[in-house]
Parts: sequence; C-alpha cells; structure tokens
Amino acid sequence: MTPSFADRTPRRDFLALAGLSSAGLALTSCGTPELPPPAATGTDSGGQPTATGSAPREVPRGKPADVPREQTLMLSYGDGSDLGICNPYASGFNHQRGMAALLEPLWYYSAFSGETTPWLADGEPVYAKDYKSVTITTRTDAKWSDGTPFSAKDVAFSVEMLRNEKNAAMTYAADIREWVKKAEATDDKTVKITFTKPAPRFAFDYLYFKNDLGIFLVPEHIFSEQKDQYGFLFYDPSKQWPVVTGPYTVVDWTVQQRLLDRRDDWWAVQAGLAEAPGPKRIIVVPFTDPTNTAQQLINNELDSSLDLRPPVIKQVVDQNQKIIAWTDRNAPYGYTDWWPQSLFFNCAAPPFDDLDMRRAINHGINRQQLVDIGYEGAGTLSELPFPDFPPLKPYLDAARPMLAQYPTNAYDLAKVDAIMTGKGYAKDGDGLWAKDGKRVDATIYGIVDLVNDYGAILAEQLRAAGFEASLQTPGDSVTRITDGSAKLFLFGFAGAIADPYPSLELMHSRHYSKIGEAGDVSSHWRNAEYDKIVEQMASLPVADPGELPLFLQAMEIYLRELPHTPLVQWMHRIPYNTTYWTGWPTASDPYLPGAFWFKTFSLELTRIKPAAG
Repeated sequence: MTPSFADRTPRRDFLALAGLSSAGLALTSCGTPELPPPAATGTDSGGQPTATGSAPREVPRGKPADVPREQTLMLSYGDGSDLGICNPYASGFNHQRGMAALLEPLWYYSAFSGETTPWLADGEPVYAKDYKSVTITTRTDAKWSDGTPFSAKDVAFSVEMLRNEKNAAMTYAADIREWVKKAEATDDKTVKITFTKPAPRFAFDYLYFKNDLGIFLVPEHIFSEQKDQYGFLFYDPSKQWPVVTGPYTVVDWTVQQRLLDRRDDWWAVQAGLAEAPGPKRIIVVPFTDPTNTAQQLINNELDSSLDLRPPVIKQVVDQNQKIIAWTDRNAPYGYTDWWPQSLFFNCAAPPFDDLDMRRAINHGINRQQLVDIGYEGAGTLSELPFPDFPPLKPYLDAARPMLAQYPTNAYDLAKVDAIMTGKGYAKDGDGLWAKDGKRVDATIYGIVDLVNDYGAILAEQLRAAGFEASLQTPGDSVTRITDGSAKLFLFGFAGAIADPYPSLELMHSRHYSKIGEAGDVSSHWRNAEYDKIVEQMASLPVADPGELPLFLQAMEIYLRELPHTPLVQWMHRIPYNTTYWTGWPTASDPYLPGAFWFKTFSLELTRIKPAAG
C-alpha cells in the first residue's frame, strides 16, 4: 500500500508538463511536475464558478495593506495557471506555489531527521491488532481561520469525501476507495478509520505530510454545503475564503503574483505548539527563466526560488555574499531529493524487451561523466534506484553486495561489444550497431529542463557505444512516456522516504498498461514473483524488520531484470537569501528538506526569522 503514481504525481498535472517546460517552468521537485488541469464544469452551491480547463482570468481581488520588503518573503516558483483555486482537491490546485503555507496535516515527517511531529493529531495513530482499523485522536485546541474548532469530524469528512464515487477525479480518491471502508468521528476528538483489508501503512502513507505526499484536510462545515465538492474553488476574500488551519491565508491574487499574509490568530501559537513565522507576508511570483531569477536573487529582489542548475546557482552565490544553499556557499550546493534519475526501458517492445539489450545500454553509460560534465562535478551517482536518505541506509547497505553480480554503474564498452556481437550485430560504416541492415533505435525521450543537465551527454555516450541515440524533448514527450511509445526515457523514481516499499511498489504490475494506452510512468515490465514480494511488504508496518529480507528478494529480481537503470541522484540546489531572512534548512541544520514547494512548508516557516533579529 502506498500512494499511486497518479497521487504522487497527479496525471492531470503531469500531462501538461511539456507545455510548461518549453517555457522554462517545469523543473519541479522530485518528479511532481505541475501543469494545467483537464476540464471540469459545474457550479457549487455558493454560485462560484468552478474549475475549467484553464484557470479563471478574473478572480475577486483583496485589499492588502502595505508590508515593507524586510517583512516580506519573496519566492519564485511555477506560473499563474492556478489563479483562484484554493480547494486542494479542485482540478488545477497546486500546493507547490506557496499554498502549502495554508495547509496542515495530522503529522509531519522529515525525510532527513526521520522524526515525526504530531500536529493536528494528539499523539500517534493507534492500530487494531489485525490492522483493519486505526484510531486517531485530534487536538482540542486547533482552529480553522474562521474560528471554528478543528475536530475529528473534519478528518472523517475529508476521508469520506475522497471515498465518495462522485469525487473520483480527486487526488488520492482511488487509493482511499481501495483501502477505506468507513471513516467516522466517534466524538469531537476521535476518528476511527476502518479498512477494507489490513492496512498497517495507511496513516503514514496518507495522513502524514512528507515531501509532496499526504492528503489534505478540509473544513467539514464548509465543504459539506457544496454540491460540487470537486468543482468548488474556495477563493473569495470577501468571505475570508479559503478557511484554513495553517499560519497564512491568501489576501490577494493575480496571474503575476499571489500575496499570503501571516495569520496572527494562528492556533498553533496560541496553543504553545509553535512560534509565529517571521515573514508577515509571502509573495510568490512566477519562475520565468533561470537567468532572470538569478539576477533577481543577486539584486535581493527574491529570497528563494525553484532549484537552480549548478552553473546558475554558482553564479548567484559568487555574486551575492548573502546567498547560501544547502551546503552553504560550497558545491554541490544541494541535497539529495527523493527523485533519483533513471534511464527507463520499454520492456514490452523491441529492442528492449530483450534483457541483453538493456544490459548493453547499461554498460555504455559513463555516469561519472554525467556528473562531471552535466552537473559540473556537483552531483552524485546512483547505484540503486533510491535516494540516499538516512532511514534507507540499512536497506541500501544490505543490497550493495548484489552489485558485484549485477553492476549498475559498470561502464564497459568491451562488454557492450561482446553482447552486441553475440547477438549478431556488427558496426556499420558510421560505427553504429546494425543487423540485417537495421540499427538499434536508442532515441531517448525526456522533459525539457528536467534532463538538460545530462541528457545530451548520455545520448552521445550511447552513440559512442554504437547505438543510434539522440535526446528528444518534443511537446508530446509526456504522452510518449505514458503510453509506451517511447522505447527509452529519462525520469525520476520517487517514493521511498522512510523505507523502500513505496519505490518498489511503483514496479508492481498494477502500474502496467498496454502499449498505446495512457497509463503511469513505467517500464512496462511485470514479474509475478516480484509482485508477490511487494504485496507481502504491503502487509507490514512502515520500516518493519520483516521488510529487509523481502526487500533483498525484490532487489535481486530488479537487478537481474533491470527494467530501468539508475543514473544519478536528483539534487535540490535551492538558493536562500540571508539578507532579510535566516533559519533556512541547511546541511548544518537539516530539520526538513529545504523545498518550500513541499507540503512541509508550513512547518519550515516556523523556523524562518528576520535576519535583523
């Protein structure tokens, strides 16, 4: 059990990625790209227009007070296509563009510290012995921004809303319907969730905010009144919408910028749970292009932005002594994100339905060169398809001996030659492998910006190894990747944070789709033995000791079959301007991953304080 790829990276968001990427807007965290939504029509009970295929051009305007620059946190991310969408389940909503400052979970989890922080929950989740239900106690002092007490009823309502068939298009709805039989508040502070089958991972997988994961909780007293809960936009400053529990709320919004003001009545301060965030206002402006963003950072017009490529962040750090990154002012500038990069094979179609061909490609890749040239040395290799997070270290250490038999990082052109000649190929006049007059099509598809660092270098390496390789980033790359028409493609492999199961689950055959049919990002690979192992892991609690032997069995199959081959770790090289603000997460204070577009942003904000003291 784990959030499906569609919930980790909503497909309706993913499918417009190519359009944004061509404008330089698509490079997002860890494989959670953002893009325009599909159409949804209708009107909610309040008469508010609902989400459509494009964001509304006009929305109600607020009347924000003036706030000086030194009290304003200036961020650059994304675009303005989600204008006026505050319902976290409406088509087009995107928490990554500052909206995570409004939203809170029952629990936070840090991928770096491994620590859980109860928030709207009071204590830990309590499972039945058979794991067929979980009981959660909510805090009694939490409140919505309109003064209504937050309660177990809001939790139960949010889960039941996702379970409702008429809300099937909502993010997480499919998974909730699969796992949840009923969610009910037995009193104002107790919610019991009954499962359709044992679900020992449910709370961690769905109710904790970690990176981009975790369901959103909505106010029952407002959403229960909406006839179209999916189409309800929930934005109207005159009604003080949105109603949230987080430390900020929206006070004005245009395509050019959104203004979020600190709530000085935030319940967490009143309850003594947290200090008030330093910034009185957050302004989020679009990320237009790296060059423009770099200049704004150098000029102190921005405090942080979307992660930058190695040469760009080096320039920013060199030209503004107040700019730091995760590793202060030194390379590699970033931290490992949960989205390690792989070269994916289409295992259901020639030529890469042949394991030998997959291995030949693997031996033609010089990963160190990808880092040295593509990342200018500011990066790390990936031998296994997992981020090198501390909670995962015991698993990865246990699996590394297998690499002697199944080396994923072994650059060896002699082995390429041996495999290819053994299969009857010979190099033609251009030095490319061919058999019966036909060359090996090794066209690599990717998303602009996501693969610019190393994609072309990889293609040249494979061409030097004798494959007819090139990097292609057309507007329909996403379609080619998801419908299986791409034979090779570059993408990240997100999932594992506290244990390896979520990443392993991505290769379960439930994500398999026929060539030509729209589906998840996958290698179109399936293995019945592997499926059984992953299903056994799903029956265990998160990081249960029983996972390790199953993990090793699954990894042996993965390494033997090689449905995709690991390349490099994905890094977040995020600039932090200390001219006005301090308390940014860094390697010396790794309290959270540093991406303000993660769902943990509202917790991060409690550590951001004025530089002047």
